[in-house]
Amino acid sequence: MSNRGLSRRAAIRAALVASTAVIAAACSSSNNGGGGGSAKPAEPVATVKLEPGNGSENVSPTAAVTATVSNGRIDQLTLTNANGKQVTGTFDAARSKFTVNEALGYGATYTWAGTATGTDNKPVAIDGKFTTISPKNTAPATVNIGDGQEVGIAAPIMLQFKGHVANKAAVEKALTVTATPATEGSWAWLQDDNGGSRVHWRPREYWQPGTTVHVTAKLYGLDMGSGLYGDSDLTSDFKIGRSQIVRGNAPTHRVQVIRDGQTVFDFPCSYGEGNQDRNVTRSGIHVVSEKYEDFLMSNPPFYTNVRERWAVRISNNGEFIHANPESAGAQGNSNVTNGCINLSTADAQAYFPTALYGDPVEITGTRIQLSAADGDIYDWTIDWETWKSLSALQGEPKNQISATPVPPQPVGGR
Repeated sequence: MSNRGLSRRAAIRAALVASTAVIAAACSSSNNGGGGGSAKPAEPVATVKLEPGNGSENVSPTAAVTATVSNGRIDQLTLTNANGKQVTGTFDAARSKFTVNEALGYGATYTWAGTATGTDNKPVAIDGKFTTISPKNTAPATVNIGDGQEVGIAAPIMLQFKGHVANKAAVEKALTVTATPATEGSWAWLQDDNGGSRVHWRPREYWQPGTTVHVTAKLYGLDMGSGLYGDSDLTSDFKIGRSQIVRGNAPTHRVQVIRDGQTVFDFPCSYGEGNQDRNVTRSGIHVVSEKYEDFLMSNPPFYTNVRERWAVRISNNGEFIHANPESAGAQGNSNVTNGCINLSTADAQAYFPTALYGDPVEITGTRIQLSAADGDIYDWTIDWETWKSLSALQGEPKNQISATPVPPQPVGGR
């Protein structure tokens, strides 16, 4: 064999070896993720979102507070205050969200602590903190009608605040009155009294007897303006009783009690003498607010601590319907009192147990109208359109209610 043949065979073998090496190299490169192969995407890890965000300050104690995990689920989680007390809350079905279900405290720091597991099976820490607002002042509020109380058909709902409310619209939006049957009515802001703001709700017409009423005031955490915040929420559930209206016309020297459309009493009486403004029984719709079997009446300098029986207060200016044997000779024929409606002892005792808080007492025939000057409940002396205008949600009031310019001393009773 010639050297030429050997050289040819050697060249062929070299080519085959080189070709095999190229194929092996290509296969090796593909197996290590290079070349033209496609990589499987990595699974995402869990991400945590806190509301309010970590480090937040001046948070409302009634703000929504949540921890949400995307691409994973919450394993365990707590929110605690500085004293270690846990805040209650609930998880959704997927355990991807935790929602606090109780109000927080004022001026408190709350800390999250927990873990979540992502869809990559890797744990993720849940941590963070936030601080709630520290108000300059909080304003307690009271409602005039208690749970389970039965009241008359003219009873207003009255909220009294211990402090001046500047942000009246925000407060009014937090108030709800639900009546069954449905009843048209409106809130009205009256002059500040007893050291704070007050807002009353009354129906357009007298309540329908038997109406049930639910009042909700979501005041806690509410910014009332000027650094004042709500102290607590309020609720009241009450019922409107029978219809009872007291009607009196001063020139007739008589007063009637009308229950469910029927006159049940027609009493001779004596109204205010009227020789001075302080002795005029006010005309207008009064509202029964209190009653006492025995009451000490005073009207300095004329008299102090005079005991009167069967006294039903109809205005905070000192007007009562009550027994007064001293005016018995005038009852039914002349008006001689200091502004009260005087009855005989027997008649006053008969009327007394029938009187309910909220009963209307409609008086006519005197020269001075009941007004803001006379005390706390003059709601029914205001016409409906004006009343609605006193709502903070109706724009600026068209007509401000002002006190009738009469002497400031109250009607003194008797």
